[in-house]
Amino acid sequence: MGFKKMSVLLQILGFLLLHMFLLSKAATNITTYDWVLEETSYTRLCSTKKILTVNGQFPGPALHLHKGETIKVNVHNNGTYNITIHWHGVKQPRNPWSDGPEYVAQCPIQAGKNYTYEIILSDEEGTLWWHAHSDWTRATVHGPIFVYPPAGKGYPFRRPDAEIPIVLASWFKGDVMQIIKQALATGAEPNKSDAFTINGQPGDTQPCSNTSMFRTVVDHGKTYLLRIINAIMNEEMFFMVADHKLTVVGIDAAYVKPILTNYIMITPGQTMDVLITANQSPSHYYIAARAYEGVVYSNATTTAVFQYSGNYTPPSSPAFPNLPDYNNSLAATSFVRRFRALATKDHPIDVPKSIQTRLFVTIAVNTLPCEQQNSTCSGPNGDRLSASLNNITFDTPTIDILQAYYKSIKGVYKGDFLDNPQYVFNYTADPMYSDNYTMSNLNGTRVKILDYNSTVEIVFQGTNVMNASENHPMHLHGFSFYLVGYGFGNFDENKSPSGYNLVDPPELNTIGVPKNGWATVRFKANNPGVWFMHCHLERHSSWGMDTAFIVKNGPTRDTSIRPPHYINPC
Repeated sequence: MGFKKMSVLLQILGFLLLHMFLLSKAATNITTYDWVLEETSYTRLCSTKKILTVNGQFPGPALHLHKGETIKVNVHNNGTYNITIHWHGVKQPRNPWSDGPEYVAQCPIQAGKNYTYEIILSDEEGTLWWHAHSDWTRATVHGPIFVYPPAGKGYPFRRPDAEIPIVLASWFKGDVMQIIKQALATGAEPNKSDAFTINGQPGDTQPCSNTSMFRTVVDHGKTYLLRIINAIMNEEMFFMVADHKLTVVGIDAAYVKPILTNYIMITPGQTMDVLITANQSPSHYYIAARAYEGVVYSNATTTAVFQYSGNYTPPSSPAFPNLPDYNNSLAATSFVRRFRALATKDHPIDVPKSIQTRLFVTIAVNTLPCEQQNSTCSGPNGDRLSASLNNITFDTPTIDILQAYYKSIKGVYKGDFLDNPQYVFNYTADPMYSDNYTMSNLNGTRVKILDYNSTVEIVFQGTNVMNASENHPMHLHGFSFYLVGYGFGNFDENKSPSGYNLVDPPELNTIGVPKNGWATVRFKANNPGVWFMHCHLERHSSWGMDTAFIVKNGPTRDTSIRPPHYINPC
């Protein structure tokens, strides 16, 4: 062999060894967290019960990460139920194996087993969260994800003096798994929660909760970043701090043009980054949240205290905020209409202008016949309550859809989710009770298949079927989407698009479709895999207000699903 050939071969070998070394170094720099799912005793509302927790904490542990970082979380299931974990708002590029929804992206982690998730951050920056994604276990299994700017970069606003996590959650006196199990068995509405909590505490408006209320101590003149997460099971929430203005600067880990406001309305699944300056007279001020009304909702108010440091005589009772009324639709929708993406050079947007795939998706609460012949259920007219998208009630399979797609396993799903509803009617008119509208007769595991990199528009249309119209927080896994349109009544394909915002629409992963209204979102299907889409009101998702997208592989290895390291057994 000639000297030149030998030299070339040595250079190639050297390059390959260096590449392998760098890959190995990168792999060893990935931090791994060990989480243990376990039953832990907690006392709330004058009674003690065991709840499922991560590492004994409620809310669960926070992840502090930087934009673009990758970590691993090894989850040991020492509980009694099978479970999965979802990293809400993390796009997981080419990595649907770690997305989490049970029987969609994976089979659950069985009791006594463990599973390691790989969480891959991309362009997310701000507040996200993680939660269980199996039955109703997320009621107590959830926690924050804080994604900071990359090293050397700052916020697109003045750096706050400190940050304060605010996790809103539901508290049930009963066993949440038994509550949903009984509701699905009888066809009835599940029980409402008994209280809401702020950082695990109901607040002093609730029994036996006065001394344990969450308090945050602040210094006069300083500015704080509230990282607010709505982990509540079934209610959108109004949130305020008495006598203080709020400035919303981020939603769903994407920056927005600052919104100066007295209150926010935040749906289950949503996260918001909110600045607050301690510029009032030193005292104690209530932080408070209560529901924006749905068909069924808890009317409890949860409280905490925004407490100034220093020497002063504290009030006998903190100032209380003037929260919007439960049924104040104008307050809810006018707040959402103010969302605008920051859309700067450092934080650009890329909203699709031409659309290749259009879906018009009706959202409805329906009924299904009792499963047992000649029996009567506890839902309307002796049927059982269900929910649907385009009159299709989603059936959860027994093998996860991702595995079935990847391995070409037949009979698990059908790729025939409808692009338009089966029945066309006056969606937001007076209550509809005809069987054509109330019966979701196309139930099944039906998904929508998308070409890689195709541009997609979804019009979500709320309905008043069975007099059950309400605000529906629709969440898409694997992507963020741009909210380009939003309105009341029926979407008009000839008139409504003229009002679209294609200049600075907000980039979200969850949008509250307004009561008796519609919302239009757009995204580019550039993330191959199987991705769940569902209502984040947990009872609606349990009833079948769900579907999934299969995004096909692109033309190269880097545009295709990464091969799995391990597939959890079913």
